[in-house]
Amino acid sequence: MSSTRPTKVGAVAARSRRRLRARRWAGWLFALPALAFYGVFNFYPVLLSIQYSFYDWDGIGASTWVGFENYTDVFTDSEQFTTLLHAFYLILFFTVLPVTLALITASVLRQLEGRFTGALARTLLFLPQIIPGAAAGVAWTWMYSENGVVNQFLRAVGLGDVARPWLADFTWALTAVGFIGTWLSTGLCTMLLLSGIGKIDGSLYEAARIDGAGPVRQFFAVTLPGLRNEIGVCVTITIIAALASFDVVYLATQGGPGTQTMVPGVAVYTLAFNDSRLGAASALAVVPLQRLFREK
Repeated sequence: MSSTRPTKVGAVAARSRRRLRARRWAGWLFALPALAFYGVFNFYPVLLSIQYSFYDWDGIGASTWVGFENYTDVFTDSEQFTTLLHAFYLILFFTVLPVTLALITASVLRQLEGRFTGALARTLLFLPQIIPGAAAGVAWTWMYSENGVVNQFLRAVGLGDVARPWLADFTWALTAVGFIGTWLSTGLCTMLLLSGIGKIDGSLYEAARIDGAGPVRQFFAVTLPGLRNEIGVCVTITIIAALASFDVVYLATQGGPGTQTMVPGVAVYTLAFNDSRLGAASALAVVPLQRLFREK
């Protein structure tokens, strides 16, 4: 009996290990179609872009190896380097402002939970998310025009001297484009942070109120620490949107006036399809990708 029992225990343990390995392989099998799709349509094009960035190529004829010359041009050519600066400037409007506004808005909406006004506010805030960026760029082009809604509002409140064709102004064009990004990103960030607030234990707020903490103190002591993960997701998504802001910028300004709103996405498109400089376009596309991974 004593010799039989260890044998049975070992057999059971072996079967358990085999089941565990089978479950692991089953998980990979379920993920395989998505991984294959990602590899073909995302990862492989990135590798090709890195390869092309080391060549001088027009996309049709023979290519010439130039090493790191295309990357050197990105940092020494003032126009190409300025596009990178514009992209990081837009992070203020695509990331910093939306996340800040979303934190404030989500905290206020938490107080309106279950009320009709709270549901209406959430709906209105999320509406920009269902609008494609291209459509938003066209709509805001009309709103920013000389006789658009923005200037009509400024004239109505006595600020007619401030009114101007915003997207044609060399000083304010990039900032005006940035506010389009703020409008697009705030709703998504608010919804993500609202869901995060819903997971915070209500007893923490009750304890803070008993200790005499007001709404502001509760925000910094309870809400903000409880939203670390959600804030991280918001920051990641919006930074990627800022660095890849092609549709909004292209439809609103096409990089103008001059190159005042030129961002890497539009510059890559221009270099590749207008100037037939596929190698230079690939290098410019890879540089923000490297910087993004470095920030992470």
